[in-house]
Amino acid sequence: CDEAGIVSFHKEMPEDASEEDVLQVVRDFNADPDCHGILVQLPLPKHMNEEKILAEISLQKDVDGFHPLNIGKLSMKGHEPLFMPCTPKGCIVLLERSGVDLKGKNAVVVGRSNIVGMPAALMLMKKDCTVTVVHSRTKDPADICRRADVIIAAAGSAHMVKKNWIKKGAVIIDVGTNSVPDATKKSGFRLTGDVDFHEAIKKADKITPVPGGVGPMTIAMLLSNTLDSGKR
Repeated sequence: CDEAGIVSFHKEMPEDASEEDVLQVVRDFNADPDCHGILVQLPLPKHMNEEKILAEISLQKDVDGFHPLNIGKLSMKGHEPLFMPCTPKGCIVLLERSGVDLKGKNAVVVGRSNIVGMPAALMLMKKDCTVTVVHSRTKDPADICRRADVIIAAAGSAHMVKKNWIKKGAVIIDVGTNSVPDATKKSGFRLTGDVDFHEAIKKADKITPVPGGVGPMTIAMLLSNTLDSGKR
């Protein structure tokens, strides 16, 4: 934020804070004219109603893009949300700036989370892709992925997408961030994605690494959304 000239401030709450306490913090930020963007760190403790708290955020300050009205507009043809969720928005920007023409492409989203999978699928549909969402109950996900021109992997399962899941020339965005044991690292583990990168790169036309691929884009899109809010 400092490098981009954006002032950031936060309110850290204890895990046992009440739902009403969190709602009041959101209301205070809503009323603050110096605040242009509000982000509630997810996931919330189990005793809090996530939907209720996200809905309390002013629509004009929902730079995380998870307000029900923003998600609702994202899902409707001919409507555009004020803000789109940062990680899937970053995926789309990566694809387009890499020269990938999305119109008419077969796209598969692996994972159906509210944070990445579902909004990514909606954004791809807005780009005129034919979209399939692969999830834990999908039969033969490998066969479905093999038909994809574009894969966005966001299941949270290390190396789930293998080389034999990928058709030659596919474009892959790997959102997964998984810790796996690695005795060569001081920490004892390393970060890896949902895609078996070293094998997939042999077949994919383009593929994002983990770490260093989607992560920085998420931050960039959050800053972009905040800038847009400030301009309004």
